[in-house]
Amino acid sequence: MAESVEQKPVPSYGPTKHLVGLLAEFETPEQLLKASKACRDKGLKDWDAHTPFPLHGLAEAMGLKPSKLPWAVLGAGIFGGIVGMSMQFFTNAVWYPFIVSGKPFYSLPASIPPAFETTILFAGITAVVALLVFCGLPRPNHPVFTSHRFKRASDDRFFVSVLATDPSFESTETAAFLESLNPVKVERLEEE
Repeated sequence: MAESVEQKPVPSYGPTKHLVGLLAEFETPEQLLKASKACRDKGLKDWDAHTPFPLHGLAEAMGLKPSKLPWAVLGAGIFGGIVGMSMQFFTNAVWYPFIVSGKPFYSLPASIPPAFETTILFAGITAVVALLVFCGLPRPNHPVFTSHRFKRASDDRFFVSVLATDPSFESTETAAFLESLNPVKVERLEEE
C-alpha cells in the first residue's frame, strides 16, 4: 500500500491581486439614479457614480453636499481686490509719492482697473488649484480603470463603484447588495 503524501500548497511566484472594490454596470440613467439613491440610503461612504454625460439629479441622488469651491474663489477674489488696491495705495501715496500737475497721490477711479485684474487673477488661480485639491487630482490611476467594461463609461453605460476602503464594505454582502439593484453585471476590481 502506498502511503498518503501530505499536500503542500503550491507557492505563488507571480504578483498577487487583492480586492479594491466592486463595479456595477447599468444600461440607463434611471437605473443609475435608483442605484445611487439605494447606495446613499444604505450609508455607503466611499463610492461613486460614473456617467458618459452630466445627469440631472445625480448629485441629489448621491447625497452630495454643496461644494466649497465657490467660497474659496469668492474669498480669493476679495483678497485679490484688497491686495490690488493696497498695492496701488502704498506704492503711490506712501512709499513713492510723486506730484504730477497737482493731482492727488492716490485716485480711486484710476485704481479700479488694476484692482479688478488682481481680483480676477487671484480668483482664477484659486479656482484651478482648489478644484484640483478638492477633487483629489492629479490621480493618474483609479481602481475602476482595471475593468475592461468601464471603457463604456464614456460612451453609453452607467456605473456605480464601491471601494473596499468604505467602512461598511464586506465583499459578499456588498456584492449581493449591488446585485439586488439589477445591474447588467457586477465586477470585482482587483489590483496587484
